[in-house]
Amino acid sequence: MSQMMDKSTENPSNDTVSTKSNKSIKSDEKTSTDGVINLGMMGKFKRSLRLPTQPPSPSLSAGSASTSPKSNQKKSRPLTRSNTEPIIPKFDNTFNRLRESIRWRQKKEVDTLPSEDLKEEKEPRMPKFDKRLKRMSESFLWRWKREVDTLPSEDLKEEKYPNNTVKREFSFRQKGHEDRRSSVEVKPTFEEFLEMQAFCEATQQLIDREKHLFWETAEANKEAVEKLAADHKALAERVWQILQQSLSLSSEEASVSALTSAVKAINLEEEQDQLWRQRCRTPPAWRPKKWKEHHDKVLHELVKGRMDNQSSPTGDQMNQSSIQADIQSMGRQLKEDLQWVVEEVKNCYPPEMDICNFYARQYHQTFSARLKKIADFVLDDKDCSFLLRWVKEFYPGILEKPELANNINTEALGNLLPDELLKPLEEEYLSKQQSDLMIFIGRVLDEAKKEWDQGKEPTRDDGCYASPVAYDVIQFINGIVTSAHITVRDLHKAQKITSNLTDFMQRYQNFHEDIIKQNKPHSKAFIKANLSCVKQFRDLLVKSDLFPEDVRENCLQVLTEMKQSAHTYLLTPVHKILKPHYKKVGTSDWLKKNTFEKLLKSTEEELQELQGSSQSSYQELIGRLHQEVTEEYVQRLLKGEVKLKDSNQQQKAYEIVKENAEKLHELFAKMGSKKDWLKEILTNIAEVLKLQDIPAIQMQIVSLGSAYPDLSP
Repeated sequence: MSQMMDKSTENPSNDTVSTKSNKSIKSDEKTSTDGVINLGMMGKFKRSLRLPTQPPSPSLSAGSASTSPKSNQKKSRPLTRSNTEPIIPKFDNTFNRLRESIRWRQKKEVDTLPSEDLKEEKEPRMPKFDKRLKRMSESFLWRWKREVDTLPSEDLKEEKYPNNTVKREFSFRQKGHEDRRSSVEVKPTFEEFLEMQAFCEATQQLIDREKHLFWETAEANKEAVEKLAADHKALAERVWQILQQSLSLSSEEASVSALTSAVKAINLEEEQDQLWRQRCRTPPAWRPKKWKEHHDKVLHELVKGRMDNQSSPTGDQMNQSSIQADIQSMGRQLKEDLQWVVEEVKNCYPPEMDICNFYARQYHQTFSARLKKIADFVLDDKDCSFLLRWVKEFYPGILEKPELANNINTEALGNLLPDELLKPLEEEYLSKQQSDLMIFIGRVLDEAKKEWDQGKEPTRDDGCYASPVAYDVIQFINGIVTSAHITVRDLHKAQKITSNLTDFMQRYQNFHEDIIKQNKPHSKAFIKANLSCVKQFRDLLVKSDLFPEDVRENCLQVLTEMKQSAHTYLLTPVHKILKPHYKKVGTSDWLKKNTFEKLLKSTEEELQELQGSSQSSYQELIGRLHQEVTEEYVQRLLKGEVKLKDSNQQQKAYEIVKENAEKLHELFAKMGSKKDWLKEILTNIAEVLKLQDIPAIQMQIVSLGSAYPDLSP
């Protein structure tokens, strides 16, 4: 090597060629585009040739090929290692060996060039040198990577990319140069993909190997095929394991990412199955995989297992029968799992797989199968009602929640039980509800009778007598019928629960009439309380839709009769007291003396005695008395003995009747009567009294009789 270097020193022309060849090397290095060696790498390589990290070797004299002509004229200065340079183990020796090798190869190549080429070209070409330089570069890269692998960890960085490849960055510095990096991408192996739970990338790698073995080669290697089959099996086990944990995964990013990758792997395998179907070649033993079909089976078994092994019962279930606890546990599990699917699992699947509806169908079918078995047993009333409420009320209520309804087609699921099992359950349930209603309201009436028999007065509420009969009965009717409507989801069926309500009303009417008949000291108090109950029952029957039409009409008729009998019972004593004053209406004393004032005074006193029922009931009672007093007044006036002989008497009678009408209306309006039209009757009669023409009087009387038939004498 030293002899060759000496020869190069002795021949000046060779120096020139050597210098030119170095320039050629530099130009070749700049044009290198190899994937593993970048420009920064070659720059560092060149600098290493110019800046040796060790003292000059004796073989490198001032006239060597690597020394420029300008530098030959100056005294060379010894080079020393900088204290600031990083120490790289064994790296300097590698550069020295490479430098000497390059000079030897360079000189050997240049010596073979024709002399005429040296004269014509400023930068002579070097045959075969580029390829050798490339091989040397690859060798250098291998040595460099091997050396750098021994560097401290802070000089070696790894960065993961989305495609699960790893980019390692190696960095080193030399004095006077800024930090430079070179990167090498290292793709993980199949086993590493599995370890990272990157199932999609692992699947793609197996598919690429499969295509190479069966589509790109004439005959597949047996060992490679066996290895590929084993990898397919390992991948399948991990994918199905993740799927089986779909409903119990944590919401952490790693768990969600693993499930997402598993779903993508399934779709990749489905695509590969389809590609094999389109080819006319014999597929490998594992094709077709039918992973989509197996995916559905795995999730079906997952749902079935979770419905068979529900979580432990809550405190509310401790007092339930085993059937009720079982149904409620399954329903709660279904609700929690579907919410998890909508919130988390849905995001791991592409929209076209419609995973929310798939899970909903699996849970619906599993729940339905279990409930069918339960419905085949002979159930008691409570279990029957509980089962029906879950089928018709609770389960639809779960699916109607906004977060589920927005992702699940509930109408497509249908009923949990078929009609042949559902109809008997509904009939038994409605019959039980009807029986319970009649028992409950019957007890309310029995309690009221008991208080009557004991001589107790009804309690007062804001000065009014109140009976709990109407309130309690209405609460039972509203609660039971409304609940039945929600359960069976059919108002017509729910209304059948009240089909026996007419019998209850008749029992109540008999109790009411018995109070009137006995006429005990506390009878009026009970009747006033009953009037309030009658009003509440009437409002319920008129305003609600909880009753069949025939039941509504029959009950309203009974209530009307009860109100009339109560009014008659309470107002009869009043009319007895007012009767002497009625007799003076239309007499000569009535014209000479204003006896109507006594009638008004007695009426006002009796009105005070009628108080005690609810405000609305009292207004109806006062309105009834207002009408009866007006009727009595008109009838007495029309039957009057007084003869109006002249116009003065007619005018006086007119004024008296009009004044009586005003005062009577004022009194009853003050007490709460709403029958303003009664005032108009008396005013019209007063107008008749002024008429002088007999035919006109007759016509007016006939008109009044037609308009108000109840006022006819």
